[in-house]
Amino acid sequence: MKTESSHNATSYTITCRMNHEAAALERLCQVVRIRGFRIAKMAVDTADGALDIALTIQGTRPVAMLQSQLEKLHTVAEVKLAAPVAAAASRIA
Repeated sequence: MKTESSHNATSYTITCRMNHEAAALERLCQVVRIRGFRIAKMAVDTADGALDIALTIQGTRPVAMLQSQLEKLHTVAEVKLAAPVAAAASRIA
């Protein structure tokens, strides 16, 4: 697997629950990209008409701004931010 090196990029884990409707996932990805982050890993589960999404993202901008923007999406019910992931732990050998 090829990994991109990002200068001073920090990895974060975000979990998000959103209503399952057309283009909801695309809007979430677009907000992540526009706010200057890159999705390194994404897992999506569907249950009871909702999407449960776990994202590992990388970026140099303040993650609180991204969290705030995701919470503004009308399909989003909840956004939780985990502690930053240590750079060494986020690399795959």
